[in-house]
Amino acid sequence: MLNFKKAINFRSNIISGHSSVVERLVANEKVEGSSPFARSKLKMNDLAKKKCVPCEGNIPAFDLSEIHKYLKKVDGWEVKSDNDKSFHLIKSFKFKNFIESQKFVNKVSETAEKENHHPDISFGWGYCKIKIFTHAIKGLAESDFILAAKIDKI
Repeated sequence: MLNFKKAINFRSNIISGHSSVVERLVANEKVEGSSPFARSKLKMNDLAKKKCVPCEGNIPAFDLSEIHKYLKKVDGWEVKSDNDKSFHLIKSFKFKNFIESQKFVNKVSETAEKENHHPDISFGWGYCKIKIFTHAIKGLAESDFILAAKIDKI
């Protein structure tokens, strides 16, 4: 059982992990039911069961309301915007050493190949940073969140 202080830290870590626009949306969200962690795991598992769909640029990128809806379905990913105002998902992972980072990157690469959806990956001793967006639409689509959920299951 979490003590009160840890519960506050956990909640503030979730909210602070989002970009300012999306952070305000999440912070204002009032949801009945189980804990935020339990809800995100349930939704993430559902999303991770889906298959990424190749995009050839014939759909619009998600707007902020769609991004907000899907961001609640993945755990710990941040939404950032580029200079051209397009959005992407980003998450940093920490590891004990270089080999653990490399093993994780190899597993992410296998998942990306299976899904035919390839994130930008940087890694080194003890860390990995993953950036996901759909190049063809210069923004976010459902497949980006599907890949994020699958990466979180690794």
